[in-house]
Amino acid sequence: MKTKVILLLAIGISAMGFAQKDEIKAAEKAMKSGDAAAALAALESASSSIGSADEKLQAQYYVDLGNANYDLAQKGDASKFKNAVEAYRKVIAVEEASGKTKYTPVAREKMGQMTADLINAAVEDNNNKKYAEAAEKLYMGYKLSPMDTIYLYYAASSAVNGQDYEKALKYYNELKDLNYDGSSVSYTAVNIETGETETMDKTTRELYVKAGTHKDPKEEVSPSKKPEIVKNIALINQQLGDNDKALAAYTDARTENPDDVNLVLGEANLYYTMGDKDKFKELMAEASSMAPDNPDLLYNIGVINMEQGNLEEARAAYIKALEVDPGYINALLNLSTTYVNEGNGLIDEMNALGSSRADIAKYDELKEKKDDLFREGAKVLEEALKSNPGNQSVLTQLKNIYGALGDTENFMRIKKLLGE
Repeated sequence: MKTKVILLLAIGISAMGFAQKDEIKAAEKAMKSGDAAAALAALESASSSIGSADEKLQAQYYVDLGNANYDLAQKGDASKFKNAVEAYRKVIAVEEASGKTKYTPVAREKMGQMTADLINAAVEDNNNKKYAEAAEKLYMGYKLSPMDTIYLYYAASSAVNGQDYEKALKYYNELKDLNYDGSSVSYTAVNIETGETETMDKTTRELYVKAGTHKDPKEEVSPSKKPEIVKNIALINQQLGDNDKALAAYTDARTENPDDVNLVLGEANLYYTMGDKDKFKELMAEASSMAPDNPDLLYNIGVINMEQGNLEEARAAYIKALEVDPGYINALLNLSTTYVNEGNGLIDEMNALGSSRADIAKYDELKEKKDDLFREGAKVLEEALKSNPGNQSVLTQLKNIYGALGDTENFMRIKKLLGE
């Protein structure tokens, strides 16, 4: 009786194997006719029992599964790329375990083709502002070709553009762990016949220059991307509200790029949001001393102080920036805004007053102070108009100030300059 049970079990397994082969043949037939969806349906019928099949049948099953998914991915269903990769990797794993490589070359070739398809699709996604999709495809392309770490870098950039900061942080941390540098050298020379600058490898360029077909050989070095990566890790952690990790990342970033004053400003801003105003002031002073004659730095110091409500400090920074560059239009606009903001800050106090004689006197005093601040803001912009007579931003802000002051004559003058 025992022998019969074993015999019946063996017959059952054999019948199962025949069914799997039939389904795989049906899938391959469907693929030949161009019906990848039907192929997937046939393979789905065999999926539950494929694990009990021999290694050869398993490898055949997974290569067919990869081919069907890849075909659908190429036809527009991007979600199938991931399924195809998983199937091809199973082909390789099964055959490595069995010591056979019948389908492994096919799987590797397809995965190589898929890398190019993924990158091309990601470029198209980025062009169409589908940043999340682009990031996923670039990351998959990197996983298929780990030597091409540039794909991981672009995946992080796409994730940032799509405001998926957690995914971007994951990718940037991966780049940091890989010690990714990203610097490169490109070799160029001018084609004498066309006059165009061409990029090529160093050996080819040297041959062309010696042959006399090209001239003016140059080497263009792109800087390391390490400072950018560690800076972005700091900024993203700050954006996500993880202040401790952000501070640690700023330490790394400043070690990597000690002369980047924007890192100092970023760290200062973080300390301010954490309530440490003493550290904020210390770092702002450090930033000022790093580049005292840099108008852009002085402007950024002004912006940060203005965002924090430190109007006097912001004003001082804008004035210093204008001493270096008197035509710095954004500094002029923001300097004017510091006076307007200070004036606006008096309005709530004015509105809170009552109708007593003392309150009315106080109201008139505050109103005069507010108007003086508005007039000071207008004075800055009138000065800006001398060197930027048609600047729309200056004219618009000036019109708004005169409107708030009730200065009809100047309001109409500026409206005319705006063409209204």
